[in-house]
Amino acid sequence: MKITKTTVAVLAATSLLSLSTQANEPVWDANKVQLVAEKLDDGVYAYYPTDAKKLEKKGLPVATSGGFIVGDEGVLVIDTTLNERLNKQLQGMIAVETKKPIIYAVNTSFHGDHSYGNMYLPEETKIIQHEVTQNYIDNHFEADIQWMMQSFGKGRGIEEIKPTDADILVGKDGKITIDLGGKNVEIMDFGFAQTGGDLFVWEPESKTMYTGNPIVTVKPSLPWLLDGHLLETLSSLQKVKDFLPDGATVVPGHGTPMTPEDIQWHIDYLEAIKTQVQQAIDDGLSLGETVKKVQLPEFTGYALRDWVHPGLNVPAAYRDLSKQQ
Repeated sequence: MKITKTTVAVLAATSLLSLSTQANEPVWDANKVQLVAEKLDDGVYAYYPTDAKKLEKKGLPVATSGGFIVGDEGVLVIDTTLNERLNKQLQGMIAVETKKPIIYAVNTSFHGDHSYGNMYLPEETKIIQHEVTQNYIDNHFEADIQWMMQSFGKGRGIEEIKPTDADILVGKDGKITIDLGGKNVEIMDFGFAQTGGDLFVWEPESKTMYTGNPIVTVKPSLPWLLDGHLLETLSSLQKVKDFLPDGATVVPGHGTPMTPEDIQWHIDYLEAIKTQVQQAIDDGLSLGETVKKVQLPEFTGYALRDWVHPGLNVPAAYRDLSKQQ
């Protein structure tokens, strides 16, 4: 198996994530998480863990969130969760709201906590992914399973996951519209945001945007530059915010619904990194010196900050900006 720099970066990140928790426990336990659905508008729902509001206020990690949209013909699911247990909860919540079939499921990225539940969808459900996500799964699935177990623990239903091919692929900078019957849903690529295959889901009538991992949750959480690409990520998040109209609702990848204004915290953080890291490069500082210098104390409160900021984001910014010299 060919392991790319992307895979190595994710392995390193999840190793740090495992070490950051007490007694090697996962940041959240997929055997314990309970999901709840929130109706945002007619036929438009978010799902998230029952303890999400409490955790996000404290800056603590929150399990995967997503949603589902119900049209006259059927249901579209946004992110299928990590394992069979959570996917059953998701399908159970959908069954409470409608008897219509699940006809589509969108994976916002290749990350297993957003896509492994594909395996438990009805056979007739068509899976939608970015072509980069499909390529990653085709070439790195075994490595992906290993780092997911490292992050979320063994015995959480990850061992049994098998790769599931997509039925519909979205290309680079692509956009497709899905007709659910009386309700059109737009699925689009705004550019590199956390991976090369990030998809955003927009329901225009309710003005609801589902973001996946590029927007973790509200302040004080921080973006994760897992694969680097500070400049592209910053550009993509700005495009997303500019796209959203007043009164829109944003469903992040790991939290409760938020406002477009909440995205500004993430943009401001990345802008601050860009400015200070560029200054460090201009001053001739090494990577190690830059990590020590770029502290950004105004962006604190996130429980995983002590490794996300110095371990991932500042080094990613340093490498990205150094290429521009």
